[in-house]
Order: sequence, then C-alpha cells, then structure tokens
Amino acid sequence: MTPMFVVDAFADRPFAGNPAAVCLLARWPSDEWLGSVAAEMNLSETAFLVSSGDVFELRWFTPAVEVDLCGHATLASACVLWHTGRAGKSAEITFSTRSGPLTATRRDDLIQLDFPVTPAEPADPPAGLIEALVVEPKFVGRSRFDYLIEVASEAALRAASPDFRRLQEADCRGVIVTAASDDRSFDFVSRFFAPTAGIDEDPVTGSAHCTLAAYWKERLGKVDFRAYQASRRGGKLEVSIRGERVLLSGAATVVMEGTLTTAAEPK
Repeated sequence: MTPMFVVDAFADRPFAGNPAAVCLLARWPSDEWLGSVAAEMNLSETAFLVSSGDVFELRWFTPAVEVDLCGHATLASACVLWHTGRAGKSAEITFSTRSGPLTATRRDDLIQLDFPVTPAEPADPPAGLIEALVVEPKFVGRSRFDYLIEVASEAALRAASPDFRRLQEADCRGVIVTAASDDRSFDFVSRFFAPTAGIDEDPVTGSAHCTLAAYWKERLGKVDFRAYQASRRGGKLEVSIRGERVLLSGAATVVMEGTLTTAAEPK
C-alpha cells in the first residue's frame, strides 16, 4: 500500500497555510502516474518521495506540471518523515531534487529549510502582465522562475484582483506581488499567482521567498525577516538570507493520512 498524507504547511493549526499532499513511494513510477495523482489531489503541490540511502529523492507536481522548486511541499515532506519515524526526531533530512540538495532541520516548534537564493534582476514586464495584475508597479524584476512586482502599499497588494486568463499568457512559472508590511509584526507581505502552473493563487509559497529575501535585503538593509503571505488562508514565515542560501522556517500540521487503494497503486 502507498501511504498518502495532507499537511498544512507554514501554519501552526489545521486549515491554514498551504496544504500539500505527500506520497511515499518504494520506487519511481511513470511520470504519467505521478501527474495523475497530483491532478487527483488537486492541491497546489503534491510531493513524491523515494528513500535512497541517506537521502530522500523528492519531486514536486502541481495539478498541471512538474516544478523545479517548492518550499511548502518540502516542509510538508519533512513533517511527514518525522511524523512516521522514517527520519529520526532530531535528524537533519537531506532531499535530492532538481534544484540540488535541500535540507530540513527542526528548530524548536518550526521546520527550517535550506534553499538556494533566486534573486530578481530589473526587467521590463511582458506585454499585458501589468494590465492582467491590475496594479501600479514600483519595481518589476525577473528571477529564475518568476516575475517580481513591488506595489506601493499593503492595501494595494491585498486589493489586487488579477485577470487569471490573461495572466496565464505570461512566460514564467508565476508572479510574486510584494509590499512593505503595515503590521509591525512583519517586514513584508506578498501574494503569488501561477495560473500557468495550474494555480490561480497559491496560499503560501516558500520558494517565492528565495527571491523576496534577496529583494528586501537590499531595500531594508537586513538579512532576517518575518514575512506574511496575504492569501485567503494566509501563512507566516521566518526568512533569513545567508550568502547564496535562504533559510525558510515555518510550522506544519498533518491533517490527513491514508493509503492509495489497490486500483490506484503505481504501475
């Protein structure tokens, strides 16, 4: 039987943060099967894990595509490995991924991920992008994966109501919109839109903060941040930039566990 879990990541309680499915596999099945399971789960990401010696091979699928980097589903994966005893309670977990080795460690009640920084360079927005977002940009940049847009205020960010059909034409994984926070509890806020990957708005996007950390380091002159992703579910992150790496910390809660039926087992 193939174990399956749903974990709310970057949340210290159920039904908040970003839900991710985690599937524990004995071996790698076909990409078609992986994509079918992710589409069936219909969450922003489904993580698939195969144990390989001292590391865990990890792949991430949206309901539509495989992606190269995902924060919340990696957080969820680490949570499941500790929850099931497949990793020792105090052990550091190493994942082998398309973005190189990634690690997860426990830090008090939080899980800390070590990810690569993905800075955004100033760039002209593609035709129609700003019109699709319906915002007035202060800055437009492009990272390895996404466009980054800064707007003038948190109110403007929260009020944004994109035209997702038009936004789907953007040649990128997704679009990060950010602003300085009005709440002194946080340094900056963000939202993340990725209709090209099958996700209109992602609730909490760890990998986007690999870009946001580099961006706000230059603007705020600091390297440690508290961040809030202002989706409907909302999510809190602690973010630190250390050279070419970004440390992302957050809580996670297992909300569902079970197994695939025999009919759905990998072929």
